[in-house]
Amino acid sequence: MKTSHVLRSWGRILQGRAPALSIEITRECPLSCPGCYAYEPNHLGGERTLRQLADFRGEELVRRVLRLIEETRPLHVSLVGGDPLVRYRELEKIVPALIAQGIHVQVVTSAFRPPPRSWAALPLLNLVVSIDGLEEEHNARRSPATYARILKNIESSRITVHCTVTRQMAERPGSLAEFLRLWSDQVAVQRIWFSVFTPQRGASPAERLSAEQRQRVVEELLALRAAFPKLDMAPSALRQFLKPPASPSACIFAKTTRTVSADLRTPVLPCQLGGDPDCAECGCIAAMGLAAVGAYRVGGLIPAGALFHASHWLGQKMGRLRRRRDAAPELVQIEPVLSGDSGIDPASAAP
Repeated sequence: MKTSHVLRSWGRILQGRAPALSIEITRECPLSCPGCYAYEPNHLGGERTLRQLADFRGEELVRRVLRLIEETRPLHVSLVGGDPLVRYRELEKIVPALIAQGIHVQVVTSAFRPPPRSWAALPLLNLVVSIDGLEEEHNARRSPATYARILKNIESSRITVHCTVTRQMAERPGSLAEFLRLWSDQVAVQRIWFSVFTPQRGASPAERLSAEQRQRVVEELLALRAAFPKLDMAPSALRQFLKPPASPSACIFAKTTRTVSADLRTPVLPCQLGGDPDCAECGCIAAMGLAAVGAYRVGGLIPAGALFHASHWLGQKMGRLRRRRDAAPELVQIEPVLSGDSGIDPASAAP
């Protein structure tokens, strides 16, 4: 991450603003993936589900998203769902408009349809394609976004492959190396990321890894970095999977990313996973990456995380003063993420 981007993010935090915004831009998705956090019954707190929300399309969606960006002023925007490519016509207007403002944009999709060809030339865009394991398992979980369909649809694109490691993948010897070999060979693939499946507290889904499996996955990925340069994960971030942040109040990612659901009003709390994620088993790549940054000691003395949490505390106070002064009822109001525990004692991201 460039120093200039870090300083701009720090400035947003001191203003009481979240530098990153994640938008569930549609409630619709052609897939029905087991373990998908977005469609969990308690994703939005239990009163409503993602599919029960009103969402938008056409020019109204474009207008509302750009209005939300104008209000919140993020430096980084993630467009998730549902699957954002359900609204590909709208995104052909939204994505270039955000990039023209100097905003880094990430679109997370199953690649069930081809992304717009023009995106391959856009700077500041990261197109992330979610792939769950090797072909047999992935096709069973994520049809109609099968391996064959993804390979065809990404031919003219530049993508990041993101894989959430499940128990099924962890139980198959050599699966991580095989996965890396196959996707590293694809010209369209620029980098490869891994998350680890994050369960909700008290749940025991089939995708949940044991502690021993998580340890083994981390050790394997650390060993595979040298053979597969497209595995774009620092050792410090990989090791964070073994000691994830204990709660949302300790998680830099949760405190720097504001997530809003498909009606562009409903906040997703305590982090983009929603519901009641088990932080002790968090496998979110973004959370681990920022936790690794937070562990870095500035000048060899002060953890960067301590500076962040102090800045966040001050920024929240400044933000409350600004909102009381400048509150405008006609604009979408999104509640800030609190600096302390939200009452939920709990996740990644990626679909």
